[in-house]
Amino acid sequence: MTANSELFCEAPIAEQMRDGLRRLGKAVVVITALYNGQRWAMTATAVSELSMDPPSLLVCVNKAASLYGPLSAGSNFCVNILSANQAEISQSCFGATKGEERFRLGQWDSAACGTPLLRESQASFVCEYRDMVEFGTHAIVIGEVSEVRVTGTPDPLIYLNGGYGKVSALGA
Repeated sequence: MTANSELFCEAPIAEQMRDGLRRLGKAVVVITALYNGQRWAMTATAVSELSMDPPSLLVCVNKAASLYGPLSAGSNFCVNILSANQAEISQSCFGATKGEERFRLGQWDSAACGTPLLRESQASFVCEYRDMVEFGTHAIVIGEVSEVRVTGTPDPLIYLNGGYGKVSALGA
């Protein structure tokens, strides 16, 4: 065995998983909701399409996240894919920043259902809450897409190896 494989085998599986996932580049999104008249926002990368019929997305939310409460109560939500130049918006929607302060950057509109959506995002998917599956520290929330807004040319903000980047020349 090489030194690298020995280290790999000795590390706890959670550390191995974290290290492996740092290599999985993902688009950065801000998930938003309106619940009891208050806007909620959270930065995430664990988002995926689920079905085209019905059109639906799934988002994975840590149970410790502030957005978990509104989503577990069945709130509709919006998935806003950030542009490469919106890292500051991503940073304002996690960590110590709370509540309405998370909306201080960017231009925010409201979907027909009232859910906040980021006007200049790459795309916004307004979702009607359909189901939630809890597993370990997280919940998988399924939403049926009821509205989509797409702007500009594809240039998403990417999270890879603990930092932000952009995709260059793909699809050009």
